[in-house]
Amino acid sequence: MSTSPISGRYHHGDLRRALLDAAMEMLEAEGAAGLGLRELARVVGVSAAAPYRHFDSKIALLEALAITGYQRFSRMMGEAERDSAPEQRIATMGQTYVRFALANPNLFRLMFSPDLKRDNRPGLRMAADAAFDTLRAVTAALPEGDKRIAALKAWAQVHGLAVLLLDGQIALRPNEDIGALIAAVLADKTGFDAA
Repeated sequence: MSTSPISGRYHHGDLRRALLDAAMEMLEAEGAAGLGLRELARVVGVSAAAPYRHFDSKIALLEALAITGYQRFSRMMGEAERDSAPEQRIATMGQTYVRFALANPNLFRLMFSPDLKRDNRPGLRMAADAAFDTLRAVTAALPEGDKRIAALKAWAQVHGLAVLLLDGQIALRPNEDIGALIAAVLADKTGFDAA
């Protein structure tokens, strides 16, 4: 057995948590393609069969990671909503969305991966819906109109900005403040204007 800190958590009786923690580290370092149950077992310091007691396939592991991502994301979005003035909530949540993506690029990509079929995975669908509900709740305070369309417009804008930044499609100027750039892009008349 390994004497790594991760395998030490296993000895405390929480192999699933140790596997998820190690998998999250591997995901952020190598992306979903670099994640495998056998390699995960090696990193945690358990037998190659041990992860299968908690995840019957790589897809099940990826689903669990995506659910964890959505839970973190929902928590951050909820905090952003609570910690901002009502007139600033939409802008603050939009900025939080993009910052989450930039801080967790591989997790963010996994969460929105078409490889994870949300319709066949109720836990994943519930986590994804809960995350979208944070945005839906704040757009409900907008003036009259189709609240679903308002939420979808807001989502499309922040998701598009996040993906463009992650993919390096937006060239940053020397010493450009990424936070100021995000705020400026989201400060328009499509629902994110904080003014």
